[in-house]
Amino acid sequence: MKLEIKNLSKTYSNGVKALQDVSLTIEKGMFGLLGQNGAGKSTLMRTISTLQDPDSGQINFNDINVLKKPEDLRKVLGYLPQEFGVYPNVTADELLTHIADMKGIVNKGERKDTVEALLQKVNLYDVRDKKLDGYSGGMKQRFGIAQALLGNPELIIVDEPTAGLDPMERNRFYNLLSELGEDAVVILSTHIVEDVSTLCTDMAIIGNGKVMLTGKPNEIEEAMRGKIYEVPIDRNKLTEYQEKYNVISQRFFAGKLMITVLADELPDGKFDTKKPSLEDAYFKILSEN
Repeated sequence: MKLEIKNLSKTYSNGVKALQDVSLTIEKGMFGLLGQNGAGKSTLMRTISTLQDPDSGQINFNDINVLKKPEDLRKVLGYLPQEFGVYPNVTADELLTHIADMKGIVNKGERKDTVEALLQKVNLYDVRDKKLDGYSGGMKQRFGIAQALLGNPELIIVDEPTAGLDPMERNRFYNLLSELGEDAVVILSTHIVEDVSTLCTDMAIIGNGKVMLTGKPNEIEEAMRGKIYEVPIDRNKLTEYQEKYNVISQRFFAGKLMITVLADELPDGKFDTKKPSLEDAYFKILSEN
């Protein structure tokens, strides 16, 4: 089970180069696509999902030429877009049943069993008769996953699924997503580093429509060991430190400004060695581009 993307490019009519020669190989499991808003993630997800055509390049999923036979890909695709709308005045059971019917699950008994099983899976069964406008943001996202899982898809795409969720709902969503990669190729597109570090075994960082880095999150972190240092400073000295050191990120901790610096050796005795994180690697890539 494999998704292969080769030399994919897309330029919009306003001149924005949304994708520039993107090539990726994604196998079964959870794959994280990490990048800032506007990096090209959603364009790539829509293109893979056959919602728009690229200017050039190829996409193959197993033996399916996606650009030539989009209808074949749709039969094995589950997709949760960044903006997922629901009909507010129907219940979760009613809408999921309707979507199941559209996806070709026409046998009434099979459809009922499938819908009930999915609502159980996403922990919405007890509120299945509640209208969707009464659902929280996290509940709507879990409903979105339920509709994406209809038909047992082999390729699942979730675009910014945890944006705007509170910590408790995000943890619920992590638990749900973690199960999906066991039997499918799952692409998690996000700007939240924690999403990737928590869930994904492989990843890519994308920016300005280009793939900047690929690899396994733990190996990307390990490659930065011994090169990351941090120190608390006065806020008014930030510019001074930026001129002297390669400052890749900054954050507040206990009211003090903490800066993270990339260097081949300890900058001076004021700095402490920092255990590298995926966030550090991400900020390093962004600082270089």
